Amino acid sequence: MTFTNTEREQIKNALSGETFDVLVIGGGITGAGIALDAAARGMKVALVEMQDFAAGTSSRSTKLVHGGLRYLKQFEVGMVAEVGKERAIVYENGPHVTTPEWMLLPMHKGGTFGKFSTSIGLRVYDFLAGVKKGERRSMLSVQQTLDKEPLIKKDGLKGGGYYVEYRTDDARLTIEVMKAAVEHGATALNYTKVENLIYSDKKQVKGAVVRDFLTGDAYEIKAAKVVNSTGPWVDRIREMDDSKKGKTLRLTKGVHLVIDQSRFPLRQAVYFDTPDKRMVFAIPRDGKAYVGTTDTFYDQNPVHPQMTVSDRSYIINAINFMFPDVKITEKDIESSWAGVRPLIYEEGKDPSEISRKDEIWESDSGLLTIAGGKLTGYRKMAETIVDVLAKKLGESQQRSFKSCQTKHLPISGGDMGGAKAFDAFVQKTTPTGVQAGLSQSEAVRIARMYGTNAPKVYKRIAEGKDKAGTFKLPLMLYGQLAYALDEEMVASPVDFFTRRSGATLFNIDMARKMKQPVIDMMASCLEWSPQAQTRYTIELEKALVDAVTPIGDSTV
Repeated sequence: MTFTNTEREQIKNALSGETFDVLVIGGGITGAGIALDAAARGMKVALVEMQDFAAGTSSRSTKLVHGGLRYLKQFEVGMVAEVGKERAIVYENGPHVTTPEWMLLPMHKGGTFGKFSTSIGLRVYDFLAGVKKGERRSMLSVQQTLDKEPLIKKDGLKGGGYYVEYRTDDARLTIEVMKAAVEHGATALNYTKVENLIYSDKKQVKGAVVRDFLTGDAYEIKAAKVVNSTGPWVDRIREMDDSKKGKTLRLTKGVHLVIDQSRFPLRQAVYFDTPDKRMVFAIPRDGKAYVGTTDTFYDQNPVHPQMTVSDRSYIINAINFMFPDVKITEKDIESSWAGVRPLIYEEGKDPSEISRKDEIWESDSGLLTIAGGKLTGYRKMAETIVDVLAKKLGESQQRSFKSCQTKHLPISGGDMGGAKAFDAFVQKTTPTGVQAGLSQSEAVRIARMYGTNAPKVYKRIAEGKDKAGTFKLPLMLYGQLAYALDEEMVASPVDFFTRRSGATLFNIDMARKMKQPVIDMMASCLEWSPQAQTRYTIELEKALVDAVTPIGDSTV
């Protein structure tokens, strides 16, 4: 099945015209992981997402596939062990969207981490997470800590811990997993909302009535099993199923700020104490530094969470507390993002204390719901629920399915022979990009971003110089957009700038400059009406404003 909105009607016909083994509701990282695992085992899979893929929580994280060091503080030893091992699998299967990043943990007098507890904690972490020899932690003196990051507060500094985290592009990771699911036979569609569930005479869930947000059409998708992996919307689907009983979700909000390196010349990723004894990340990326996250309960619409004035102040105060010489102000904030975490509610606990564990529930109708969990653990979560599906489908249909295939299954773009082969792949592939007309640095950037799909981007650039000129698009951006239209189911300019390229977050000036050429090319390719073009233009302009403008604080 194709993965492009230029063939949307064909995909809708497939969804409405066949009966599937599994209908997955929700196209974030969890849903994408389930679709890939199930399709790789030989199940017939449909997936629908009411927004764009990864538009919810899965594009709004701290962008770390991390080993869960902070869970040691809560004695969640099993979680540290599991996410640590999963992190290595995510990296091996998609080195183009995951990068090892050394993290500095400064220790100050009166801070969260003491020298002894940090040394022991990091050693336990290395052991539990199965950390590779070359990536094991080391303890640093005061001077070594300042050599790594001179901007750190010197007053009361006792030294530092140094350990490895893995940085990711969460939205692109989700897209690549989704593309891999489609390559294995899944049928997936964005902007398709479940309006009702369909039941058999025996009151067993057998599919859903969905509405296409782009055309307004409603149709049915039939499936033997239905999985609810809708993140913050999990309880809404359970309400539809009349099965919202027992445990429920509690949403918390996390905000990140982006600052140019010229104002915050951060050399080194740092995990540091805040004045109120929480921990926050500051991470250099693409000439910017981003800092987060907040953790506050959130009771409003999860579709568009936004930074508030107090969120912004909280993070600015945290930066100036740990990096007193940079003196960041509101004017320095280039961009921001806010996301909600769908956590399983535990009474009496603060947002930061609620467990990030995942759980699976089955209702009387057979609806399977997966909730909670971490980006890092997406593959394992998928394996757990697809094991349940395989057993149930096997019993009801007298069929057998393969065991889980995803432990050593590259995601789309990751098929270069593992992480060790990645740099050699980039070196070998880059000349093709230069030949196509890119600069050396642009060609490298495309190879690193798209992995083994980079030649497809280069090909579009080589063949599309005239078209790029017509739309007044730089070659690299033209190639990225052409590829996103043909093979990444991009439907709107916000999809492209925020989730396919990350420009809204890390290159907002370019997004502002290029918004009209991108809109013009998308309008031409997707045959938009003038009204649609106006609507998408307004939506993009709002997203660019929302990225820098906080809303007034709510009472929540």
